[in-house]
Amino acid sequence: MSTSRSQSGETAAHLELKQLAFVWAQENGYPLAALEISLPQCRYRADVAAYRPQRNGTLGHTVVFECKQSTPDLRRDDCRSAKAIARLESVYRRQQTLEKNLRVHYPTLRTGETLFPEWDACDFTALAHRGYRRVVRELTALQNQLRDGRKFEKLTRYACANLFYLVVPNELLREPEAPLGWGLLVAADGALTLHRKPVWHLSREENRLRVLQKIAAAGTRQLNRKLELTPAVWERAVDSARSPQDGQQSGRNSDSS
Repeated sequence: MSTSRSQSGETAAHLELKQLAFVWAQENGYPLAALEISLPQCRYRADVAAYRPQRNGTLGHTVVFECKQSTPDLRRDDCRSAKAIARLESVYRRQQTLEKNLRVHYPTLRTGETLFPEWDACDFTALAHRGYRRVVRELTALQNQLRDGRKFEKLTRYACANLFYLVVPNELLREPEAPLGWGLLVAADGALTLHRKPVWHLSREENRLRVLQKIAAAGTRQLNRKLELTPAVWERAVDSARSPQDGQQSGRNSDSS
């Protein structure tokens, strides 16, 4: 991937990852999508956000994609060591083994999102299993040593969306290094491949609705530019519809990826 930068400071490699995520979302059942979307409940902005409508007309669910083009981009504080990585991989294998066994012994943990049990996610947080919780705590601590994980952790903690994916070039990071609860999409040969499924998060209706509104606003803004329409009417409409929460967030600096 090219590392040349545009006038906005974004590299061609990062833009390519966003475009791949945008296409992947639509190919996988999320027909409404947009780039650079401000998220509810926090001051962060998603590289790509998408929405899947429900056939029965009720509010659908949302997905967020974070694109990282390089190791410095992924880890602002690079404190990796061979010993920490080796321990991380060992703990991650232990977590995978535990989850495999827990799926067998506790079939009721399946969330029932899909028609096929082998693709169903499991809510292991609902299980009071001391060994599993200990492994998850250590895995989280090790990941925080290896990268700045505050943004990843906050997006899931605030349930800004239902699903979260990390999008990276091929061979940028090992699967155990991907943040807990996030799916992993790896780019190679102009396409994304799913390496790990995300965990389902219960995002509140107002959060999902705000994401949908932001996606619609981004589409309207893009069409305004294409038709060379004056932004005055658009800006007045947005200002009149802005919630108090948006007003508070506008004073903060959005974190770009």
